[in-house]
Amino acid sequence: MANLETRELRYFVTVAEELHFRRAADRLGIAQPPLSRAISQLERRLGVQLLERDRRRVTLTDAGTVLLSEARTALDAISTAAQRTQRAGASRQPLVLATKAGASHELLQRLLDAVTDEPALGQVEVQLCEVGEQAGLLRSGTADVAIMHKPVDDLVGFDTEDLYTEGQVVIVPAAHPFVHRSEVVLADVQEDHAVPMARWPRLDGTYPDGPGPEVRTQSQIAQLVALAKALLVIPASSRAWQWPEHVAVPVTDAPRITTVLAWPAGSRSSAISALVRVASGLSDPAPRTDRSPSRGNS
Repeated sequence: MANLETRELRYFVTVAEELHFRRAADRLGIAQPPLSRAISQLERRLGVQLLERDRRRVTLTDAGTVLLSEARTALDAISTAAQRTQRAGASRQPLVLATKAGASHELLQRLLDAVTDEPALGQVEVQLCEVGEQAGLLRSGTADVAIMHKPVDDLVGFDTEDLYTEGQVVIVPAAHPFVHRSEVVLADVQEDHAVPMARWPRLDGTYPDGPGPEVRTQSQIAQLVALAKALLVIPASSRAWQWPEHVAVPVTDAPRITTVLAWPAGSRSSAISALVRVASGLSDPAPRTDRSPSRGNS
């Protein structure tokens, strides 16, 4: 079995991304000839051709495409291992908790209040992020644990602890006809052609088809809803960011959402165990019944 060095993997990934040896060499801060020799040596050791080269261009072979994906994963894993090791060895290092801005607000408040009485935890640092960013923060070692939601978030490669399950609401502008109803169903929301559903990116970064606007941030969707340009279906407890121009209406047949704590599989430290224990002991967030157009407290 061929032994691969971190240096040559980094060299190969840079060439594969640039598809140009001179640009790759400039990016790496080395001369071009040793870079070319390193790639040739890697190909000889693996026994496969990784790059097609001619005077005009460089392209990846099928084997090169596979190595690019695997090398990126390996380099990320090495970087993450170093970062987690340094964090674990540092004295009084805070536990970093990632969560979507505006999501699970009441849970987060009660959790932070509760951990002050947990000596095994020490300081908990909150890192707010946008939708879908928690997985990357965990995989890079930037965050230790995250509040996430299934089945909508990417939980591949993580251990999880279920905290609570809840229904969803549709956030509509205050002048929308739905504000006069006690509840709606998904078909009502999907068939509203005057104010379409906002479209969030899938896990692969692509957007589903539809007439609604493409959004990536909570601030984008908040303003679009207030301007009557989009509707949004979210977990009932994720409404802390509601504007005065917003009203939440229960969607009775929307898939139920489970809020979880997630952390990289196999890396449950004593601090993470303490946080899981504290979070599991909290009661479910109380459902909010006030549907008036005002800021949410859930």
